[in-house]
Amino acid sequence: MTDCIFCKILRGEIPSSKVYEDELIYAFNDIAPMAPVHVLIIPREHIESAARIAPEHASLLGHIWTVIPQIAKQQSLTDFRVVTNAGADAGQTVAHLHFHLLGGKTMGTSLA
Repeated sequence: MTDCIFCKILRGEIPSSKVYEDELIYAFNDIAPMAPVHVLIIPREHIESAARIAPEHASLLGHIWTVIPQIAKQQSLTDFRVVTNAGADAGQTVAHLHFHLLGGKTMGTSLA
């Protein structure tokens, strides 16, 4: 997708602070962090949101969930939160599946 900001980051058109990358995913520091550690993990394949995940994405998602603890460890996190949003009402601001890895502080349980 040409207009997607995350696709532009993947193509190197927009700079980012890389944390991790491999052939399937790319992870970088969020430019507006909501915690001391706030890493975004995105698939290289453009998938609009969690609502668009299909059976053929199972292997990719398994890979993402395998790499998340590695990134957390690399960021010196033992406790962390992982969040993904699906749709504008849920807080999704970029229409490209992404996971927020948050940590480095005590977080509450309120979702309000």
